[in-house]
Amino acid sequence: MARLEAIIRFYDILSRLERCIGGERTLANCGGKMTWPERGVYFFFENGEVRSTSGTGPRIVRVGTHAIKTGKEESTLWGRLRDHRGLLHGKYAGGGNHRASVFRKHVGSALLNKAQRQTELERWLKGSSAPLAIRYAEHGIECEVSKHIRCMPFLWVAVNDAPGSQSDRKFIEKNSIALLSNYLRVDDPIDLPSSCWLGRHAPNDKVRKSGLWNDEYVDESWTAEFLEVLEKYVDAMP
Repeated sequence: MARLEAIIRFYDILSRLERCIGGERTLANCGGKMTWPERGVYFFFENGEVRSTSGTGPRIVRVGTHAIKTGKEESTLWGRLRDHRGLLHGKYAGGGNHRASVFRKHVGSALLNKAQRQTELERWLKGSSAPLAIRYAEHGIECEVSKHIRCMPFLWVAVNDAPGSQSDRKFIEKNSIALLSNYLRVDDPIDLPSSCWLGRHAPNDKVRKSGLWNDEYVDESWTAEFLEVLEKYVDAMP
């Protein structure tokens, strides 16, 4: 199957998914008391980002899942989405922790790079944890990240399989990203990001050139078989 044909089919499946769950949501309007599957795969869109080659409508800018490694059984879909949303209460209210969310890390680094705040960018990209003083110093940009991500529409599909290398969630995530990515495809781009997409300011080369807020799997091959797996789970949605 050609890549363009596969992308068109991918978006057709997501259109059915959107109808199944009653439409897109935003993290600004979501909470833990809503009914969420324990595990799943999510697909984020972004205001102003549309398909230009494969059809009409918004284009996916981020694909993700959770708990794909053995030993992460306690991780949930909502828990991962909450990491991306950031905090609503407490001393970091309005912000979040980009060291617990690669999605937040990418968005924040693009915001800082666009504003030419290089000292803050270098600090932002350091380490997997940070002391209290740095967390407070970063609170402003964390709030900007939350504001950006919380208004991004998204869909999700329930895939309640166990963590592991053979997880269907990993299979769907990896192949979705590889299929949509324009990284290393300068001669065959499909649905390029708009000229004002924030990700064009990302210091991460893979984010900037893939057109996605992802840096894993953007340079890998894809198999059309994943579309059948995704479709199976979409058809099983209540």
